Amino acid sequence: MLDPVGDCLTPAVATRIVDLRADPRVVERLDLLAAKNAEGVLTPREEAEYEAFVEALDVIAILQAKARRAIRAGRRSK
Repeated sequence: MLDPVGDCLTPAVATRIVDLRADPRVVERLDLLAAKNAEGVLTPREEAEYEAFVEALDVIAILQAKARRAIRAGRRSK
């Protein structure tokens, strides 16, 4: 599903994607939700929020992998 995205990344955009980092407040919230999840004490609303974070992080990780591949491919073609 995300293959076409990797095919159209410019080196500059690919580098920006690789360099993406979560805002410290988001990391703090995610850490709290992860701890509560490990303890089994998430409310239904927190569980939905946590699942949304995890899904978003999965997509970002895939995009970053595709961006790294695009950067490597660009270096090889020079």
